[in-house]
Amino acid sequence: MHQTISCAIVVFNEERNIREALDSVAWMDEIIAVDSYSTDKTVEICREFTPHVFQRKWNGFGEQKNSAIDRAISDWVFILDADERVSDDLRAEIQRVLETSTPAGPVAYSLPRKNYYYGKWIRWGGVYPDYQLRLFRRGVGRLDDSEPHNRFVFEGLHGDLTHALDHYTERTIEDHFKKFNNFTTLAARERGKTKKTVRWSDLTIRPLFTFWKYYVRRQAFRDGVHGLIISVFASMYTFVKYAKLWDITRQGTAYPGAK
Repeated sequence: MHQTISCAIVVFNEERNIREALDSVAWMDEIIAVDSYSTDKTVEICREFTPHVFQRKWNGFGEQKNSAIDRAISDWVFILDADERVSDDLRAEIQRVLETSTPAGPVAYSLPRKNYYYGKWIRWGGVYPDYQLRLFRRGVGRLDDSEPHNRFVFEGLHGDLTHALDHYTERTIEDHFKKFNNFTTLAARERGKTKKTVRWSDLTIRPLFTFWKYYVRRQAFRDGVHGLIISVFASMYTFVKYAKLWDITRQGTAYPGAK
């Protein structure tokens, strides 16, 4: 028997991306969009695809996405970001899961993700296959509060899909910087839960090692200039994360219980 599926998506000022994202999942039985009070046309565009558009104050990725998940009523839920697209091949594979899954089978599935940086699919640097857990039976679990990258915690069997989700993560260098400041702040706060002291090696050796890991060990050099830029950004991310953590601890605002 065919089972139903809901798409859960959270948005904020995504008028550039959201139409293509929702168009790629318009075949799903239900779309739940949770908006953080966008000031552009994001909500207007979402309402072209679904009446289930809700607004709530932003309080972290996990809480926002769980809010969307909780509103779903279908048998299965698929989490989509505004800069992602479900390809025709992935759609067909998801539909096979809906048609053939049984109570004894997997309750959650991970799938590979193709990350596009500056117009190019990046194959090296550890950027692919970038497995993401996105498809699951409603009610089997929830996202945790780790920021900025949450984990879906669930009970039951896990499976893998083979076809990839398309992710247009950074279209320009400017896009990269727009996300960079917010994500490094979240990462610093998350690291601050377990680390209280930032040493000189955190600000020197760690960034250099990150560059080596991406560019050499994971062979990002195979992606040419794109790979070089991504590796430099990864190194910068590490430096800025620890610099912000240093600033947090310097002001005596580290998380209780940090080591």
